[in-house]
Amino acid sequence: MTAFQAIFTAILQGITELFPVSSLGHAVILPGILGWNIDQHAPSFLPFLVVLHLGTAAALLIYFWRDWIELLFAVLGRSTANPRADGLRLLGLIIVATIPAVILGFAFEKALRGLFGVPLIAAVFLVVNGFLLFAGERLRRRVSRDTLRTLDTDGDTGFGGLRDLSWRGALMIGLWQCTALIPGISRSGATMVGGLLAGLHHKDSARFSFLIATPIIAGAAVLEVPKLLHSETSGGITGLSIVAGIVAGITAYASIAFLMHYFRKHDFEALDPFAWYCWLVGAGTLAWLFFR
Repeated sequence: MTAFQAIFTAILQGITELFPVSSLGHAVILPGILGWNIDQHAPSFLPFLVVLHLGTAAALLIYFWRDWIELLFAVLGRSTANPRADGLRLLGLIIVATIPAVILGFAFEKALRGLFGVPLIAAVFLVVNGFLLFAGERLRRRVSRDTLRTLDTDGDTGFGGLRDLSWRGALMIGLWQCTALIPGISRSGATMVGGLLAGLHHKDSARFSFLIATPIIAGAAVLEVPKLLHSETSGGITGLSIVAGIVAGITAYASIAFLMHYFRKHDFEALDPFAWYCWLVGAGTLAWLFFR
C-alpha cells in the first residue's frame, strides 16, 4: 500500500464509518474500481486497519466526552448536571443496544467473512441500504406525533430526548445495527433508522447511534490486538499506519460535527440525500461490474 492509498483509505474510513453510507461497502468496492491491488491478507494490513478504527473511536470519545464523563460519574456516584438515574439508564440503554451486534458478530463472523471481498454483494446491499434509509424516513411518518420526543435545546450537553428512549426501543436499535454485518449496509444508517422508528428525532437518533458506535468500533479494534501480539508474520504498526490513524480520527471528528449540525437543522427526510448517494454509487458499481 502506497502512502497515497493509505491516506485516501484513512479519509474514506473517517467519513463513511459515521455517514450512513457503509464504510465496509466502500472498502470493498473502491479498491477494485480504482484498480488498487491491496492485499487485505498482507501482514501489514491488520495493524493498519486496527489503527484506523482506534482513530475513529478516539474521535467519537473526544466529541462526546461530556456524555462519557457524565456516564462515568453516574457509575461512580458522583454528582453531575443530570440526575444519576438518567446517566445509569442511558448507560443501560447503550449496553442493551450493543449486545445484539456483539453476539451475532461472534456467531456469524466466519460465515459472513466470505462476503467482505465481493464487490458485487457490497454494491447490491449498498442499493438496499439506500432503500432502508428512504423507507425509514417514510415509516417514521407513521409514528404518532405524540410519541416523538422533544428536541434537546441545550446544545450538545445533557441527554435530551434520549431520556425517553425505551428499553424496547434500544433493543430494536441494537437489532437494526446487526444488519451492518453485511457489506453495503451502514451501521450508522441502520441505527439511525431504528432510532427514528423508536420515536427519536434525527439529532437524538444520530447521537445515540454515535454513542453505541464507540464501544463497537473500539472493541472491534482492541479484539484484534492479541492477533497482532501472537502473529509472527505481522508487520507491526508502522509510522504510516499512525499517520493514517490520525488522519482517520481528524476526518471522523469533522464528520461527526457536520452530521450533528446537519441533523440539528434538518428533521424532515434528512436521510434522503444519503439514500440517493447509496443508489447512485451502488447502481454505478453494478453497471461497472457488468459492462467493464
